[in-house]
Amino acid sequence: MNTKDAIITRCSTRKFRPDPVPAELVKEVVEAGRFAPSGGNSQSTHFIVIKNKEILDRLAESVKEEFSKMELTPGLYKSLVNSIRASKTGNYIFHYNAPVLIVTANQKDYGNNIADCSCALMNMMLMANELDLGSCWINQLKWLNEDPVLLQRMKELGMKEEERVYGALALGYADTEDGLPVRKALPRTGYPVDAVE
Repeated sequence: MNTKDAIITRCSTRKFRPDPVPAELVKEVVEAGRFAPSGGNSQSTHFIVIKNKEILDRLAESVKEEFSKMELTPGLYKSLVNSIRASKTGNYIFHYNAPVLIVTANQKDYGNNIADCSCALMNMMLMANELDLGSCWINQLKWLNEDPVLLQRMKELGMKEEERVYGALALGYADTEDGLPVRKALPRTGYPVDAVE
């Protein structure tokens, strides 16, 4: 797959098979993230790779419980509203039951923390597409990155005291007939471009 094809055909997967992802493929995806650009070449993004189903289930339960405590207020980001509503019904799994979750954390006082994690996540999504794996950017842990319960959970998984989560990646085989991610390029209806010459 060439770079353009990897970019144009990358689509989010939100329904995964339970099949484990071979360790060598997970390693390739993480390595792609590690080769992302970073501000001043700081290379400070911390990758926390979670493959243990029990740990993923406990993390999902904590996320659901913390979101269910939140109130809906005017002006909340649409996806955050959806997470809160779904959590209040008791039927919410933030990582779509993917067998792998790759969390990206960075220094909370570092000015490029979100940008560096974003670059790493994009690289990983493109590599996942190249490797016939489905992936989806996950924001929910970032939205809870100052929540005491989730902070403790993430510290138990290796996150440092001075770090916070700025994004995560659900990774696995798509729950499609052939196990491949859907690769239908969606039309661009936004993203205006002004050419200044």
